[in-house]
Amino acid sequence: MSGAIALKVPDPAILSRRAQIVADLADFLPAGTVISSDRELKPFETDGFIAYRRMPLAVALPRSTEEVAAILKYCAKYKVPVVPRGAGTSLSGGAIPQEDAVVIALTRMNRILEVDYSNRCARVQAGVTNLAISEAVSADGFFYAPDPSSQLACTIGGNIAMNSGGAHCLKYGVTTNNLLGVKMVLFDGTVIELGGKALDASGYDLLGLVCGSEGQLGIVTEATVRLIAKPEGQRPVLFGFETSEGASACVTDVIAAGLIPVAIEFMDKPAIEICEAFAHAGYPLDVEALLIVEVEGSEAEMDAMLKAIIEIARRHGVKTVKECQSATEAALIWKGRKSAFGATGRIADYICMDGTVPLSQLTNVLRGTAEIVARHGLRVANVFHAGDGNMHPLILYNINDPDEARRAEEAGNDILKLCVDAGGCLTGEHGVGIEKRDLMPHQFSKPDLDQQMAVRAAFDPDWIMNPSKVFPLEGRS
Repeated sequence: MSGAIALKVPDPAILSRRAQIVADLADFLPAGTVISSDRELKPFETDGFIAYRRMPLAVALPRSTEEVAAILKYCAKYKVPVVPRGAGTSLSGGAIPQEDAVVIALTRMNRILEVDYSNRCARVQAGVTNLAISEAVSADGFFYAPDPSSQLACTIGGNIAMNSGGAHCLKYGVTTNNLLGVKMVLFDGTVIELGGKALDASGYDLLGLVCGSEGQLGIVTEATVRLIAKPEGQRPVLFGFETSEGASACVTDVIAAGLIPVAIEFMDKPAIEICEAFAHAGYPLDVEALLIVEVEGSEAEMDAMLKAIIEIARRHGVKTVKECQSATEAALIWKGRKSAFGATGRIADYICMDGTVPLSQLTNVLRGTAEIVARHGLRVANVFHAGDGNMHPLILYNINDPDEARRAEEAGNDILKLCVDAGGCLTGEHGVGIEKRDLMPHQFSKPDLDQQMAVRAAFDPDWIMNPSKVFPLEGRS
């Protein structure tokens, strides 16, 4: 990439003590849990935001809350920066390390500790994958609602850090709406517990503060998450439109009518073609825009809701309505959508943006996105969670061409500014990371940012936790 996004300058004093730090970690951690050779560190130098990379000082692979606490206590004593990491699927650079930082990777903490159907919750370690929770309770008729496209790989700890969403967040909400409690280690090794199995906790909503804090307030090692009973039935339906404007206007009117499907996903023509070539999901190729609308409930409930949605779609020039006829067909429809990012990577490098806008602004922001990308001489494929206005334009470019990389980054910044100016925000589910860090002043005033940084500093006064992320490097206290 252009190298325009800066990370903090490594501390020479810490770098000079690298061998001693590695030896100290290996001394109090079990054998095989500290990685320090260049070859072994290589997989940890970046995350899903692959345009930027840094080799960490070392990587620790703890297996328990106690081991995480020991690492943080040591790092706090010597002011060694720490970068928490789950599966490394972050698309905003949230887990990219720096040369003087120890990465604490929680992938070995991958056990489901308790399933409690009486309280409809599960207690899991932070390294459990998102999908593993639903798989563990599926046979008993339950599931965990948030479903990021990377749910096969991404972990609950990372989901909590970024407040991840997914296709079904329209009806069931994002991570914060499905999180009941956490066990968390503070920067100095102190272990605290927030929330629990009860539906609400007394005192300040610290749990709400932690969810979405991007690993800057502490490291979550365990989570208690809400389980939801499976619906009687589910049915995804494909709606093909002559124009993107027609599709986005349909979304706005569906929600305005008080209809809340489980999901409303949007794809424009480039995205349709990319996903269909990969998944062979049966997407119509003769339309300019596609909506995947999923409804659930009894047959009568699904029929009634679909009837109302189809009537709205017809007012906006719907060309194709295709209801799935089997579980296999439904799985293919979602395979195409959830494979969108990977399928796009087959044809080009890309940056995936994550702005959120009011539904009434979908049409305007889609039009503005196309104009911005064209102005920078690039291409874009749009695939996103239309029901809650969480846009994911994929800006296509050649990562080996410095000029294209620069233009792609500039186009992405312009799109995010457009989302904010339309009344939206910089991120819906990917987090700020390093990608959007320097755009924070476009959304927040200086007093706003100062207050947020004061809260952060109350948890981590030395700023050792994921220090290059979220807040602009200039102006930090």
